[in-house]
Amino acid sequence: MKEKSNAFLETEPLGYLMGKYAIPCIISLLVAALYNIVDQIFIANASYLGSYGNAANTVVFPLTVVSLAVAVLIGDGCYAFVSICLGADEKEHANRSIGNAILLSLISSLILTAIYLVFQENILTSFGGRINEETFQYSKEYFFFITLGLPFYMFGQAMNPIIRSDGSPKFAMASTLAGALANIILDPIFIFAFHWGMMGAAVATVIGQIITAALAIWYLVCNVRLNGVNFSLAAECRFRKPRSILFA
Repeated sequence: MKEKSNAFLETEPLGYLMGKYAIPCIISLLVAALYNIVDQIFIANASYLGSYGNAANTVVFPLTVVSLAVAVLIGDGCYAFVSICLGADEKEHANRSIGNAILLSLISSLILTAIYLVFQENILTSFGGRINEETFQYSKEYFFFITLGLPFYMFGQAMNPIIRSDGSPKFAMASTLAGALANIILDPIFIFAFHWGMMGAAVATVIGQIITAALAIWYLVCNVRLNGVNFSLAAECRFRKPRSILFA
Protein backbone atom coordinates (compact mmCIF):
# COMPACT_ATOMS: atom_id res chain seq x y z
CA MET A 1 0.00 0.00 0.00
CA LYS A 2 1.16 3.50 -0.71
CA GLU A 3 2.04 5.94 2.02
CA LYS A 4 -0.47 8.62 1.05
CA SER A 5 -3.91 7.32 1.89
CA ASN A 6 -3.82 6.09 5.47
CA ALA A 7 -1.45 8.38 7.36
CA PHE A 8 -4.43 10.22 8.86
CA LEU A 9 -5.38 7.05 10.78
CA GLU A 10 -2.48 7.75 13.14
CA THR A 11 -3.34 11.38 13.80
CA GLU A 12 -7.11 11.96 13.65
CA PRO A 13 -9.33 11.68 16.78
CA LEU A 14 -11.08 8.35 17.26
CA GLY A 15 -14.56 9.88 17.15
CA TYR A 16 -13.84 11.51 13.80
CA LEU A 17 -12.53 8.24 12.39
CA MET A 18 -15.59 6.34 13.61
CA GLY A 19 -17.86 8.71 11.72
CA LYS A 20 -15.63 8.75 8.66
CA TYR A 21 -15.72 4.97 8.43
CA ALA A 22 -19.07 3.98 9.92
CA ILE A 23 -21.32 6.17 7.77
CA PRO A 24 -19.93 5.07 4.36
CA CYS A 25 -19.92 1.46 5.56
CA ILE A 26 -23.58 1.62 6.61
CA ILE A 27 -24.54 3.27 3.31
CA SER A 28 -22.63 0.58 1.38
CA LEU A 29 -24.51 -2.20 3.18
CA LEU A 30 -27.87 -0.51 2.61
CA VAL A 31 -27.11 0.03 -1.07
CA ALA A 32 -26.01 -3.59 -1.48
CA ALA A 33 -29.43 -4.64 -0.18
CA LEU A 34 -31.09 -2.49 -2.85
CA TYR A 35 -30.19 -4.95 -5.61
CA ASN A 36 -32.84 -7.42 -4.54
CA ILE A 37 -35.39 -4.74 -3.59
CA VAL A 38 -35.06 -2.97 -6.94
CA ASP A 39 -35.41 -6.24 -8.84
CA GLN A 40 -38.53 -7.08 -6.83
CA ILE A 41 -40.12 -3.69 -7.60
CA PHE A 42 -39.60 -3.84 -11.36
CA ILE A 43 -40.46 -7.54 -11.64
CA ALA A 44 -43.71 -7.01 -9.73
CA ASN A 45 -44.72 -4.20 -12.09
CA ALA A 46 -44.08 -6.28 -15.20
CA SER A 47 -47.47 -7.77 -16.08
CA TYR A 48 -45.92 -10.76 -17.82
CA LEU A 49 -43.89 -11.68 -14.69
CA GLY A 50 -45.94 -10.57 -11.70
CA SER A 51 -46.15 -12.71 -8.57
CA TYR A 52 -44.43 -15.70 -10.18
CA GLY A 53 -41.40 -13.54 -10.96
CA ASN A 54 -41.31 -12.17 -7.43
CA ALA A 55 -41.56 -15.68 -6.03
CA ALA A 56 -38.64 -16.77 -8.21
CA ASN A 57 -36.58 -13.80 -7.04
CA THR A 58 -37.32 -14.72 -3.43
CA VAL A 59 -36.25 -18.32 -4.02
CA VAL A 60 -32.87 -17.25 -5.43
CA PHE A 61 -32.14 -14.45 -2.95
CA PRO A 62 -30.89 -16.68 -0.06
CA LEU A 63 -28.35 -18.22 -2.42
CA THR A 64 -26.87 -14.80 -3.14
CA VAL A 65 -26.71 -14.18 0.62
CA VAL A 66 -24.58 -17.33 0.96
CA SER A 67 -22.10 -15.94 -1.57
CA LEU A 68 -22.14 -12.58 0.20
CA ALA A 69 -21.36 -14.30 3.52
CA VAL A 70 -18.28 -16.00 2.01
CA ALA A 71 -17.12 -12.72 0.45
CA VAL A 72 -17.55 -10.80 3.71
CA LEU A 73 -15.73 -13.58 5.60
CA ILE A 74 -12.71 -13.06 3.35
CA GLY A 75 -12.93 -9.26 3.08
CA ASP A 76 -13.50 -8.47 6.76
CA GLY A 77 -10.84 -10.94 7.85
CA CYS A 78 -8.33 -9.32 5.51
CA TYR A 79 -9.52 -5.87 6.63
CA ALA A 80 -8.64 -6.66 10.25
CA PHE A 81 -5.28 -8.19 9.36
CA VAL A 82 -4.33 -5.29 7.08
CA SER A 83 -5.21 -2.80 9.80
CA ILE A 84 -2.98 -4.63 12.30
CA CYS A 85 -0.10 -4.80 9.82
CA LEU A 86 -0.35 -1.13 8.88
CA GLY A 87 -0.38 -0.21 12.57
CA ALA A 88 2.80 -2.24 12.98
CA ASP A 89 4.34 -0.62 9.86
CA GLU A 90 4.42 -3.99 8.08
CA LYS A 91 3.17 -2.83 4.69
CA GLU A 92 4.59 -5.78 2.77
CA HIS A 93 2.63 -8.20 4.93
CA ALA A 94 -0.49 -6.07 4.44
CA ASN A 95 0.00 -6.29 0.68
CA ARG A 96 0.48 -10.05 0.86
CA SER A 97 -2.73 -10.38 2.84
CA ILE A 98 -4.58 -8.48 0.11
CA GLY A 99 -3.10 -10.78 -2.52
CA ASN A 100 -4.30 -13.76 -0.51
CA ALA A 101 -7.79 -12.26 -0.21
CA ILE A 102 -7.96 -11.72 -3.97
CA LEU A 103 -7.00 -15.33 -4.63
CA LEU A 104 -9.38 -16.70 -2.01
CA SER A 105 -12.31 -14.63 -3.28
CA LEU A 106 -11.71 -15.75 -6.87
CA ILE A 107 -11.20 -19.42 -5.99
CA SER A 108 -14.18 -19.60 -3.62
CA SER A 109 -16.44 -17.77 -6.10
CA LEU A 110 -15.53 -20.16 -8.91
CA ILE A 111 -16.13 -23.18 -6.67
CA LEU A 112 -19.49 -21.81 -5.53
CA THR A 113 -20.45 -20.98 -9.11
CA ALA A 114 -19.64 -24.53 -10.20
CA ILE A 115 -21.66 -26.02 -7.32
CA TYR A 116 -24.65 -23.81 -8.10
CA LEU A 117 -24.61 -24.65 -11.81
CA VAL A 118 -24.15 -28.41 -11.33
CA PHE A 119 -26.81 -28.76 -8.63
CA GLN A 120 -29.11 -26.00 -9.89
CA GLU A 121 -32.41 -27.90 -9.90
CA ASN A 122 -31.76 -29.63 -6.57
CA ILE A 123 -30.84 -26.34 -4.90
CA LEU A 124 -33.88 -24.49 -6.24
CA THR A 125 -36.14 -27.36 -5.20
CA SER A 126 -34.71 -27.25 -1.67
CA PHE A 127 -35.51 -23.54 -1.44
CA GLY A 128 -39.11 -23.97 -2.58
CA GLY A 129 -38.71 -23.28 -6.28
CA ARG A 130 -40.99 -26.15 -7.34
CA ILE A 131 -44.10 -24.72 -5.72
CA ASN A 132 -45.46 -24.40 -9.26
CA GLU A 133 -44.11 -24.72 -12.80
CA GLU A 134 -44.08 -20.98 -13.56
CA THR A 135 -42.08 -20.14 -10.47
CA PHE A 136 -39.63 -22.95 -11.18
CA GLN A 137 -39.00 -21.81 -14.76
CA TYR A 138 -38.50 -18.20 -13.69
CA SER A 139 -36.26 -19.32 -10.83
CA LYS A 140 -34.02 -21.30 -13.17
CA GLU A 141 -33.74 -18.39 -15.60
CA TYR A 142 -32.92 -15.83 -12.91
CA PHE A 143 -30.65 -18.19 -10.99
CA PHE A 144 -28.54 -19.10 -14.03
CA PHE A 145 -27.56 -15.54 -14.90
CA ILE A 146 -27.12 -14.46 -11.28
CA THR A 147 -24.80 -17.44 -10.78
CA LEU A 148 -22.67 -16.42 -13.76
CA GLY A 149 -22.11 -13.09 -12.05
CA LEU A 150 -21.08 -14.55 -8.68
CA PRO A 151 -17.30 -14.12 -9.25
CA PHE A 152 -17.78 -10.39 -9.88
CA TYR A 153 -20.21 -10.01 -6.98
CA MET A 154 -18.01 -11.81 -4.48
CA PHE A 155 -14.85 -10.05 -5.63
CA GLY A 156 -16.43 -6.62 -5.30
CA GLN A 157 -17.89 -7.35 -1.87
CA ALA A 158 -14.63 -8.88 -0.59
CA MET A 159 -12.54 -5.93 -1.79
CA ASN A 160 -14.92 -3.31 -0.38
CA PRO A 161 -13.73 -3.58 3.27
CA ILE A 162 -10.13 -3.91 2.10
CA ILE A 163 -10.41 -0.58 0.28
CA ARG A 164 -11.78 0.93 3.49
CA SER A 165 -8.79 -0.42 5.41
CA ASP A 166 -6.51 1.51 3.05
CA GLY A 167 -8.13 4.74 4.20
CA SER A 168 -10.68 5.15 1.40
CA PRO A 169 -14.15 4.45 2.85
CA LYS A 170 -15.78 6.95 0.48
CA PHE A 171 -14.38 5.22 -2.58
CA ALA A 172 -15.62 1.86 -1.28
CA MET A 173 -19.07 3.40 -0.84
CA ALA A 174 -18.96 5.06 -4.27
CA SER A 175 -18.10 1.79 -6.02
CA THR A 176 -21.12 0.11 -4.45
CA LEU A 177 -23.35 3.08 -5.30
CA ALA A 178 -22.20 3.02 -8.93
CA GLY A 179 -23.17 -0.62 -9.31
CA ALA A 180 -26.55 -0.15 -7.64
CA LEU A 181 -27.30 2.91 -9.78
CA ALA A 182 -26.51 0.95 -12.94
CA ASN A 183 -28.91 -1.77 -11.79
CA ILE A 184 -31.68 0.79 -11.18
CA ILE A 185 -31.21 2.28 -14.64
CA LEU A 186 -30.92 -1.00 -16.53
CA ASP A 187 -33.73 -2.93 -14.82
CA PRO A 188 -36.61 -1.01 -16.49
CA ILE A 189 -34.78 -1.00 -19.83
CA PHE A 190 -34.22 -4.76 -19.87
CA ILE A 191 -37.57 -5.73 -18.30
CA PHE A 192 -40.00 -3.28 -19.94
CA ALA A 193 -38.27 -2.09 -23.13
CA PHE A 194 -36.49 -5.30 -24.18
CA HIS A 195 -38.94 -7.72 -22.50
CA TRP A 196 -36.09 -9.90 -21.30
CA GLY A 197 -38.04 -10.96 -18.22
CA MET A 198 -36.12 -12.58 -15.38
CA MET A 199 -33.02 -12.70 -17.55
CA GLY A 200 -33.20 -8.92 -17.88
CA ALA A 201 -33.44 -8.41 -14.11
CA ALA A 202 -30.51 -10.76 -13.56
CA VAL A 203 -28.34 -9.25 -16.30
CA ALA A 204 -28.95 -5.72 -14.94
CA THR A 205 -27.85 -6.93 -11.51
CA VAL A 206 -24.74 -8.63 -12.87
CA ILE A 207 -23.71 -5.55 -14.87
CA GLY A 208 -23.94 -3.49 -11.68
CA GLN A 209 -21.79 -6.05 -9.89
CA ILE A 210 -19.24 -5.96 -12.71
CA ILE A 211 -19.00 -2.17 -12.37
CA THR A 212 -18.34 -2.47 -8.63
CA ALA A 213 -15.70 -5.16 -9.22
CA ALA A 214 -14.06 -3.11 -11.99
CA LEU A 215 -13.79 -0.06 -9.72
CA ALA A 216 -12.24 -2.25 -7.01
CA ILE A 217 -9.67 -3.54 -9.50
CA TRP A 218 -8.90 0.03 -10.61
CA TYR A 219 -8.34 1.09 -7.00
CA LEU A 220 -6.06 -1.86 -6.23
CA VAL A 221 -4.00 -1.29 -9.37
CA CYS A 222 -3.54 2.39 -8.57
CA ASN A 223 -3.01 2.18 -4.81
CA VAL A 224 -1.73 -1.24 -3.77
CA ARG A 225 1.70 -2.59 -4.72
CA LEU A 226 1.06 -6.22 -5.61
CA ASN A 227 3.46 -8.69 -7.20
CA GLY A 228 3.83 -12.43 -7.56
CA VAL A 229 4.95 -12.86 -3.96
CA ASN A 230 1.71 -11.30 -2.71
CA PHE A 231 -0.30 -14.19 -4.20
CA SER A 232 1.35 -17.01 -2.26
CA LEU A 233 -1.66 -17.78 -0.02
CA ALA A 234 0.50 -17.10 3.01
CA ALA A 235 0.74 -13.96 5.08
CA GLU A 236 2.46 -13.17 8.33
CA CYS A 237 2.50 -10.05 10.41
CA ARG A 238 5.22 -9.75 13.01
CA PHE A 239 4.33 -6.97 15.38
CA ARG A 240 5.12 -6.13 18.94
CA LYS A 241 2.51 -7.09 21.47
CA PRO A 242 0.54 -3.95 22.38
CA ARG A 243 0.92 -2.69 25.89
CA SER A 244 -2.18 -3.32 28.02
CA ILE A 245 -3.98 -0.19 29.14
CA LEU A 246 -5.48 -1.90 32.18
CA PHE A 247 -2.39 -3.76 33.35
CA ALA A 248 0.42 -1.41 32.35
